[in-house]
Amino acid sequence: MSDMPKPQLVFVHGIGDPRDPDEELTEWKRALAGGARATGLASVISALTMDWMANCSFAYYGDLFTDGEAQGADDPDALDEEEAAIALGLLAEFLDEEAARPENQGNKALARVRAQVLPDGQPQGAGAVGRHVLAVMTAVAAVPGLSHAARWATARDVLRTWSQPARYLRRGNKDTEGRTLDARIRARVLDCLDRERPAVVVGHSLGSVVAFEALASYEGPVPLLVTIGSPIATSGLIWPRLRPRPPATPGCVDRWLDFWDGDDLVVPRRKLADVVRPNGRGVTPTSQRFDSRMWWAHGATTYLERAEVAGPVVKTLLAAASASPVESAETTSSGSAATAAPAGS
Repeated sequence: MSDMPKPQLVFVHGIGDPRDPDEELTEWKRALAGGARATGLASVISALTMDWMANCSFAYYGDLFTDGEAQGADDPDALDEEEAAIALGLLAEFLDEEAARPENQGNKALARVRAQVLPDGQPQGAGAVGRHVLAVMTAVAAVPGLSHAARWATARDVLRTWSQPARYLRRGNKDTEGRTLDARIRARVLDCLDRERPAVVVGHSLGSVVAFEALASYEGPVPLLVTIGSPIATSGLIWPRLRPRPPATPGCVDRWLDFWDGDDLVVPRRKLADVVRPNGRGVTPTSQRFDSRMWWAHGATTYLERAEVAGPVVKTLLAAASASPVESAETTSSGSAATAAPAGS
């Protein structure tokens, strides 16, 4: 085993403020270790947290959303008109799904806010549009009857949730070398990957979109792609803007598991398994839902702490580290320690 290349575990984060990637990597590994313990793999926790099992990295790109002059991704004045339109469209789709919930039938406050999102006669100019976005977000955060996370969110929390995907999907904001923001973000992921070694990639929230697009051009082995809290299938704004088209499982991916919480406000009701095309080897996403009933169900560590998520990740790494065929991580009937199928899949 010492002669075999150590596998890689690459985490791709989602929206949020600038963060310390080293601290985040430690927190994500600890959360994954907790999930491994819950799935009966306590014996490998040290190997996971100490990087004995795999080389772990955190593909950090949060700093790219700031311009270095105090305007962050939650600043409405930093949005241009197209980015604001994408953010409002994403919010409108979320509100449509909220309105479709049985408990929200007849919710007049929700209907009023939905009408404000995309009104006739949009304000012109980046500043005016940005202020309109923030005003709508403020109204959304105050609407009774929304899902747990939306009820507790502040206006800037909600703005951040949709403004960063809007900036990524804008395909603009070129640097001095002519590289767009989305290209620079994907480069951060690809820089973490070594084509000579197998990689397990875990993408959270916007990070699932980034990982999906980055892997489309990657040629190294990826025995497992895991997406958690993913907005990829958001039909109105994200899905039509994905690249390449039509969206299909990246050719390098041997298995794709998608996990979503029923109370996660970022995840659309439409499943990845229903819309993503297979790659050349017939690989399509497998979607699994669970219900945490937490007020904020979108956190990455909340997902990673679950046995359903941690089990396949750790077992696939074990299989790769022992030079076992990737297929051994998919055994579901023999009771082998390499079984990677999540409960209920």
